[in-house]
Amino acid sequence: MRLIYFSHGYNPHDRRFLTALAKTHHSVHYLPLLNSNWDRAEGEIPAEITIEEPLQNSSRIKWLRYPGLVHQLQRRFERIQPELIHAGPIHLSATLAALTDFHPLVSMSWGSDLLWSTRNPWVAGIARYTLARSDAFVGDCRAVQTAAIHYGMDKDRIVIFPWGVDLNHFSPKNGIELRKNLGWENNFILISTRSFESLYGVDMILKAFIQLAPVFSKLRLLLLGDGSLKEHFENRLNKEGLLERVHFAGVVDRERLPDYYRSADVYVSASRSDGSSVSLMEALACGVPALVSDIPGNCEWVEPGVNGWCFMDGDVNSLVSALRALLHEPGGLGELGLGARTTAEHRANWHDNFPKLLDAYQIAVEHVSTGNR
Repeated sequence: MRLIYFSHGYNPHDRRFLTALAKTHHSVHYLPLLNSNWDRAEGEIPAEITIEEPLQNSSRIKWLRYPGLVHQLQRRFERIQPELIHAGPIHLSATLAALTDFHPLVSMSWGSDLLWSTRNPWVAGIARYTLARSDAFVGDCRAVQTAAIHYGMDKDRIVIFPWGVDLNHFSPKNGIELRKNLGWENNFILISTRSFESLYGVDMILKAFIQLAPVFSKLRLLLLGDGSLKEHFENRLNKEGLLERVHFAGVVDRERLPDYYRSADVYVSASRSDGSSVSLMEALACGVPALVSDIPGNCEWVEPGVNGWCFMDGDVNSLVSALRALLHEPGGLGELGLGARTTAEHRANWHDNFPKLLDAYQIAVEHVSTGNR
């Protein structure tokens, strides 16, 4: 089947889906809405995938441009002649695809597009419109499934799977080498890999760290990623005299990423919205216990006392209390690490989970073929 994979831009999630699709019998055209990370895309996407020029040569989009973009998208469809469109996230790429009235359409949520952005009534209305015109829907957790049903998607045309990670690449090993390089061999290391934006709560982690660092001299923090709040974070830590106890690693490539997880004692995420977080699954797969906000997506993965702990979403005091407790009694980390890896093996295997996407394609095709469109 000839299909178009239509995404907002290009990121590691797109790379994983396209790499897996390249190994199927489908003829796949990758069409990005925007040109973000376009240079990386051309170097990473398998040769079996036909790469199309971005629909818009910028890194941002305004709603007023949608009518023109819909017309451009229709022209692309006329040229490529796809038999199915796979589009996401919901209120960007999937909405544009829905506006063309092309079928079969498989819409895919990226988590916060349904769990967070739809708090805006306008965006919620767009989600209803898009799902009403989708022949199948793909999500990564039960919370997303519930949201999709709430916004009008037929539950029988919903496929839920937590994407997953490569369990061979993300696996438990000794992380002492990176600790040595940092001079942190005998320290207690927290790791956060979320973007430096307000939605992901890294500011909460820093507030908790600033409170606890004077009391726990061995406490250290690894921050991976980047974002608009980076300079603010650095200035705050410098003001508190704690900058040398925090390592800003930047955006770490996939090959080196497992070493960073393995060097840490605990993975921390204070994200305000998530589906099945890939970074959480990566940490669990590396045998790192997780301390996470108690949002629904995280609670589907972290079981207190088995593979980690939860704290109250948006509550710095709750995070501080949880960290203080585990810093006083770190003896059970090894057992929790085993529980983390077991969780990943049972539920987060990308190679086992990916075929469910192909089930969604089949559902969409059958929905159209039976005259429902």
